[in-house]
Amino acid sequence: MNILDRIVRDKKREVALKKELIPLKQLESSVLFSRSTFSLSNSLKSSTSGIIAEHKRRSPSKSVINQNLNVWEVATGYEKAGVCGMSVLTDGKYFGGSLDDLLLARSSSNIPLLRKEFIIDPYQIVEAKAHGADAVLLIAAILERQEIKQFSELAQSLELEVLLEVHNQMELEKSNMPSLDMLGVNNRDLKTFKVSLDTSKTLSSKIPDDFVKVSESGISSIEAIKDLQAYGYQGFLIGENFMKTDNPGKAASSFIKTLEG
Repeated sequence: MNILDRIVRDKKREVALKKELIPLKQLESSVLFSRSTFSLSNSLKSSTSGIIAEHKRRSPSKSVINQNLNVWEVATGYEKAGVCGMSVLTDGKYFGGSLDDLLLARSSSNIPLLRKEFIIDPYQIVEAKAHGADAVLLIAAILERQEIKQFSELAQSLELEVLLEVHNQMELEKSNMPSLDMLGVNNRDLKTFKVSLDTSKTLSSKIPDDFVKVSESGISSIEAIKDLQAYGYQGFLIGENFMKTDNPGKAASSFIKTLEG
C-alpha cells in the first residue's frame, strides 16, 4: 500500500467519525457559512505573479518543514506580500494541519483561502465552507469521474471555487467538466513523491483554455515560474520554499518583488 492509499484509508475513517460527532446542520449554522467568498481564479487572472502561498507544517516526503510558526502571522504576512491566495493544509495525521488553521487564516486575512485536503466525501466540502474557505482542492487520483462531478457541483452551489489536481493525461481526460474553475498539475507523483516540472509542461497543451492553469509542487525559483508562464500557467502553488524560512511572509514578499521586478 503506497502513501496515497494509506492517506485515503485513514481519511475515510476520520470523516466517518466526524460525521457522527458534528452533523451537517451544525456546520451549516456556522457564522462563516453565509459569508460571500473571494474568487481565487479571478485573483490569479489579474495577477502578474500568480502565487498561491501555502501553510504546511510537515509532509510525508519532507517530514518536518516548520512546526514553530503561528498561522495568524503566516496569513497576515502572505497578505502583506501580495499573494493571490493562501493554501491551508487541514490534514492532521500526515501534514500537521487542522480546520482550526483555516479558521485562523480566515480571521486574520482577506485573501482567497484554498482548503487543501484529501476530499473523499461531500461532508468535507460543507466543512470547508463552514470554516471560511473560498476554494477546495479535489484530487483526480483518488476520485471517480462521477465523484468529481458531484463534489464540484456541490462546491459551486456553496459559492466555493474548485481547483482540480491531476498528475497525468488519463486523470485530466476523466476530469474535464464545466463545474471546475482551475486545473492544477501536481509535479509531484503522489505515489513516489518524486518531482518534475516536465509534468506541467507536458500537460499544458491538453488543458482547455476555459480553466485557469495552476502548477503545483517543486516550484522554488523565479526561473521556473517564468518558464511555466510560457506554457500558459497563471497560478503557482508554493509551500516549502516559504515555509522553511523563519518568516514566510517576508520570503514571499521578496520572491514576488523579484518576480515582478
